[in-house]
Amino acid sequence: MAFDGTWKVDRNENYEKIMEKMGVGSMKRKLGAHDNLKLTITQEGNKFTVKESSNFRTIDVVFELGVSFSYSLADGTEVTGTWSIEGNKLIGKFTRVDNGKELITVREVSGNELIQTYTYEGVEAKRIFKKE
Repeated sequence: MAFDGTWKVDRNENYEKIMEKMGVGSMKRKLGAHDNLKLTITQEGNKFTVKESSNFRTIDVVFELGVSFSYSLADGTEVTGTWSIEGNKLIGKFTRVDNGKELITVREVSGNELIQTYTYEGVEAKRIFKKE
């Protein structure tokens, strides 16, 4: 699948703004924007494993398409939701545990880039990763 591989964050668009909208404090926003995030994605059928490595943590996120699971964002925000594939996009629909608001994450491969788009409360942000 096109998502397989190791992807290192290259640049952000509006990322601090969406973190602010989500209630992330000023210091964590500054650190989060420069976290050197690396994603290693492997897919076996409907099962995905995503290893997230950053300056702050390294975790393995394992999920199956269409199956609800819980996840903790880097700032500690707890969400539950599912991933699905629509066309060439991996779409995550998550609900915050603390306030019930929805966070949508879309991953799409374009050439040697993985574009991850977040939408929360009308604010959109992107993180663009380069394939290693």
